[in-house]
Amino acid sequence: MKILKIFDQAELVLVDLEVNLGKKTQSSPTLCIKMDGKIIPLHSAHDGRPILMNMENAIDFPE
Repeated sequence: MKILKIFDQAELVLVDLEVNLGKKTQSSPTLCIKMDGKIIPLHSAHDGRPILMNMENAIDFPE
């Protein structure tokens, strides 16, 4: 393994993330990264599977 970059402006946060699963709404504590005014989930809220940190998954979060 090789470290390519350290994100010094990123902060680990635990959020209560709500997702819609068809007609059902579910929420769960979710480990996320807070960076550049966005929240990026690190695992899925509905089943806890890990996901890659990807800006396409970012949720706007004005501070």
